[in-house]
Amino acid sequence: MRALVVLNDPPYGTERSYNGLRLASGLAKRDQAEVGLFLMGDGVACAVGGQQTPNGYYNLERRLKAAAAHGVEIGCCGTCLDARGIPDDMLVEVAHRSTLEQLTDWTLWAEQTLVF
Repeated sequence: MRALVVLNDPPYGTERSYNGLRLASGLAKRDQAEVGLFLMGDGVACAVGGQQTPNGYYNLERRLKAAAAHGVEIGCCGTCLDARGIPDDMLVEVAHRSTLEQLTDWTLWAEQTLVF
């Protein structure tokens, strides 16, 4: 099964991105699944490195790294990064600047697209 998960919400303030990332990670742990994760809108902030969260609180930077360790490819909308003043060197190393063209390719590749 090939799944594309798209995150639009900011990393904190709501739990939509957290839950979408949890689902992407859960799918990626299954042998028969391939998962792409695309961050756009305020969701690109999920991939900013150096996140400091209180002890016991979820941290999306760590969750992205764990997802990538299970084979999830992580793309960040370049236009959305630019609109928020987030340069490429601020991204966690497992995420990359991407394009709407790649999102289009991933959407065609995916058997299921899940949007959070």
